[in-house]
Formats: sequence, structure tokens, C-alpha cells
Amino acid sequence: MNTWIGIGLAAVALVAVAPFALPGTVQVERSAVVQAEPDAIYKLLSSNSGFQTFNPYKDTDPNLKIDLSGPTEGVGSAFRFEGKEGKGTQTITSLEENRAVAMQIDLGAMGKPLQSFTLTPQDDGTKVVWNVTMNFGMNPIGRVMGLFMDGMMGPVYERGLDNLSKTVTKSA
Repeated sequence: MNTWIGIGLAAVALVAVAPFALPGTVQVERSAVVQAEPDAIYKLLSSNSGFQTFNPYKDTDPNLKIDLSGPTEGVGSAFRFEGKEGKGTQTITSLEENRAVAMQIDLGAMGKPLQSFTLTPQDDGTKVVWNVTMNFGMNPIGRVMGLFMDGMMGPVYERGLDNLSKTVTKSA
């Protein structure tokens, strides 16, 4: 009987401690070559309304509520979102003209991932890299969720890059 109690306590301890062996920071990244010049892509990325022209979450949530805020473009350009996949804000925090855009996403209790886009000219267009980094700290549930982030977010970013490509191709 004491052996079974010991095994049970060891199993509970293992389940409680195991998440802390998982990475505290997770990164998801996708890239695509978009047949447009960096300045055309940068114009969309550096604007709260420009982002909405390719926002992949709008594809799967027709009732997604978006409220633009701050300046129309540049640092501080932001939007609030609320839909079936969550709610929060996204704010541009830094820019490198025609090269990079960084954004802070605030998901409240779910965390504050950092999102960035980098643009690299190529012979056949511009390589766009969409990256998000999430730090779960010592949150064991977040660390377990981190195992699934690439599978959950990767397809969304792929769809967004496809939307971006279609959007800039139409406007060219």
C-alpha cells in the first residue's frame, strides 16, 4: 500500500515539475517571397489600416471586431481586436524604413508576444519574414502551450503572407 502511495506522489510531482523543463520562450516564424518592392510592403506593415488589408484572422472570423487607434502609421499606430480567437491590442513599437517593423501584441493575461516583419530585397521580389516570440516565463500552462504554438500559428502566418502577396500584387 505504501508503495502505491509513493508511486502516486512521485507521479504527481513529475506532472507538476515537468512543464518547467520545457522552454520558457517560443518562436514561430514563416517567410515568403512577395513579388513587390520593399517600400510597397513596408507601407502596409507600418500602418494600422494597412495591416488590415492582409490580416489573416479576418479570413476565419467574419465578425472580428477591429478598432484602429493612435497615428495612422508609424510608431504608436495600433488596433484593438476582439473575435473568436481572442482579444487584445497590437501596436507598432519600432520601424526601420523599408526593412523592418516590430509590434507589441498585448493579450492581457495570455501574455505579450513580440511580432516582427523583416524585408529583404531579392531578384524576384522581397523576402518577408513574419516572426513572433512569446515568453511564458515560469507559467507552466504557457510552457505546455508553447509546444503547440508553431502548429497553431504557423498556418495563420502562411495565410497572412499569402494575403499580403495578393494585396500588394493587386495594388501594383
